[in-house]
Amino acid sequence: MARQIEWHFKPLPRQQEALQFLSNDSNTEVILYGGAAGGGKTMLGCTWQIIRRLKYPGTRSLIGRAKLDTLKKTTIATFMEVANNIGLIPGQDFVYNQQSHIIKFMNGSEIILADLFLYPSDPHFTDLGGLEITDAFIDEATEISEKAFNIVSSRIRYKLNEYNLKPKILLTCNPSKGWIYNQFYLPYKNNSLAEHRAFIQALPGDNLHLPSGYVVSLQRLPEVDRKRLLEGDWEFDNSADRLYQYDELIRCFREPLNVGESYITGDIARLGKDRTVLCAWKGLSCVDIVILRQKRQDEVKAEIQRLQKMYNVKLSNVLVDEDGVGGGLVDAMRCRGFQNGSKAVRGSHYQNLKADCYFKLGELIDKNEITLPVRLQEDIVKELELIRRVDPDKEGKLRVTSKDTISQRTGGLSPDIADAIMMRAYFELQPNFNKYAFI
Repeated sequence: MARQIEWHFKPLPRQQEALQFLSNDSNTEVILYGGAAGGGKTMLGCTWQIIRRLKYPGTRSLIGRAKLDTLKKTTIATFMEVANNIGLIPGQDFVYNQQSHIIKFMNGSEIILADLFLYPSDPHFTDLGGLEITDAFIDEATEISEKAFNIVSSRIRYKLNEYNLKPKILLTCNPSKGWIYNQFYLPYKNNSLAEHRAFIQALPGDNLHLPSGYVVSLQRLPEVDRKRLLEGDWEFDNSADRLYQYDELIRCFREPLNVGESYITGDIARLGKDRTVLCAWKGLSCVDIVILRQKRQDEVKAEIQRLQKMYNVKLSNVLVDEDGVGGGLVDAMRCRGFQNGSKAVRGSHYQNLKADCYFKLGELIDKNEITLPVRLQEDIVKELELIRRVDPDKEGKLRVTSKDTISQRTGGLSPDIADAIMMRAYFELQPNFNKYAFI
């Protein structure tokens, strides 16, 4: 006799609405669920998949995402959480084969995990060519191409007649411009969505189980991300890869205010190839920029000390790039070190400290709080304009263009001035940075 499974899943109102569309009583075939962060998208998808596999023995489904590695780290982690919550026992009720990427249930049902990225080497998704499935769940569907969606849709025919089932696909996503915006959101907005499709927007406020701190973290995001992920805004500016508006950047070049504490920030040349750039600050006004080429560590140290004396900067307010050769300078001077790849100050929404500081710099520029020297306007604008958001309409941590990417695109230019300016934002992210420093 089959073991009785105790279901403890109590769907949220929006999830319950989606499950009605996903039931076999509904004629809806494709359901788009989400439209903001924290709406319980992945939990819904995994729960629905387990329900279907247990209810219809011997059926086969697909859970897909753009990259299989991300799918296993995120979606499948939630799958295992759901399975545990309802009392399923790995090895007894199901087996997850991480080599074949298949989850097999003891009743003969199975779930195939699929990489749905459109690789140039396989534009026709030949790996899916002979696949037959009963239904599909595609997580973060804005990351895949419309062609991938169409290919998966064409494979839904397995055992539909045997169980008198209707084809079903669940898509989840956050707001994004692209094929989903055109195929689902706009028709939904205009009351012209096809009868076999449904769109359910679930916002963080719809999820009663979200920690309060998560909503607070969304509220602190840059405006575009806050509108997308917290408010579910699909009409965000499509030029969202900009960290700051061009007009606001140009407005920064004016006479310095000379108000506030003094700082020095420095991007130190790596292996002697790039320039060492030192910025002296009075408050949020950059009052001086010194550019050094192929200088020894002791020469750079002497120049920093000269700027310290000239602008009355205490050592605890000297911050230099600690990556590469800069680490030796930090040790020699015993000043503050900046590690680009270290943990962001504002939490896990940002890829690293560098991204966190560039986004903060963007906020300061848009608020007209930064002033920059007019004499280097052309060089500064050129470099800061190269720093953009990476994949602004995709799920994941907030990132900015890397130095290596910029170098490849520009034939070797390194945004050393931009990085030195960016580092000033660190002191704004850490207002108590020097509270206990007695240097």
